[in-house]
Amino acid sequence: METALAEFTDRVAGLPAPGPRQLRVYRSLGRGELSEGRSLDALQAAFRLGARIAWRRYARVARRRGLAAEQLVTLAEAVFAHIDEVAAASVQGYVDARTDRAGALGRARHRLHDLLLAGADPADLATAARLADWPLPAQVAAVSLDPRPATAPRPSGGPGPSGVPGQPPARLPERVLAGLDVPQPHLLLPDPAAALADPQLAAALHGRGAVIGPAVPPALAAQSLRWARLVRASLPEPPQRPVDCRERYAELLLLTDPALVRLIAERRLAPLAPLTPKQRERLAATLLAWLQTGRGTAPEVAARLGIHPQTARQRLHRVHRLFGPALASPDARLELEIALRATSSAPPPPGAPPSPARTP
Repeated sequence: METALAEFTDRVAGLPAPGPRQLRVYRSLGRGELSEGRSLDALQAAFRLGARIAWRRYARVARRRGLAAEQLVTLAEAVFAHIDEVAAASVQGYVDARTDRAGALGRARHRLHDLLLAGADPADLATAARLADWPLPAQVAAVSLDPRPATAPRPSGGPGPSGVPGQPPARLPERVLAGLDVPQPHLLLPDPAAALADPQLAAALHGRGAVIGPAVPPALAAQSLRWARLVRASLPEPPQRPVDCRERYAELLLLTDPALVRLIAERRLAPLAPLTPKQRERLAATLLAWLQTGRGTAPEVAARLGIHPQTARQRLHRVHRLFGPALASPDARLELEIALRATSSAPPPPGAPPSPARTP
């Protein structure tokens, strides 16, 4: 207050406006409001009230002294010009403090993001989460996105394109951690069930070919991202709507060790090898339908495949001749279904030799 009064006296006396040293006092007021968690409304209201009270008092003194109207106008201009400078300096201090805080918070959250994907020690994660003002959740889920950095959504600190032509910019919820400026962009969602129910996140994911990994403890965030990327890589084209890995656990299990799945397929599907590709395809589909219907009847298999029951019956007879006792073993049936599910959803590897053709 004393500083403001002294500066106002200098202004009335025609001295230069406050310099950087004096304005630092008012900037510190703005910084103080932010540090206390308040907006600038109260401080600005106090400035306006102070200016009105000061003007009333100055006006009473001026009338008693018999100042002319022109002098009163000059005094009023000085009062309100001074309060404008004080208010502007406090606003600048508030904005500077908020910018500094946002930068520090952004760096802290970037470090937390890296620690989560590195599988850091829980104690280190807890410390980093506290510094990032990010309450450590019980579970997180990773989201793998298509690599389209030019249209990637931005964190909530600023707007960014949604990636969908004709749609307004999409923003990510404040607590979502994002890795967008990388070859394989991704997100980390805290409390996945609540996050995925947020319309703001749904808008940001739309049209981004998103695959949502399983919900896991924070220490397993990297695994969730790995699984999401495996499923996304297996899709024939980027999905328009997010794909949830929870609906594809069986497929995900097959994708986690493709070499082992190939060994199982080579062993269990060997009886189909001498057949033509078309014969293999038909009998493999018949065998898979039979397994998935719980070793169903010919009409059940026919209904699943959309063929005539007599055709299904003929194919089932041939399947039983080819696979024989293996179909009576639970372990063999499990391996057969794994092999059939894997080969039915994936094309043969490039360069694989064609199967020898034989007559049915």
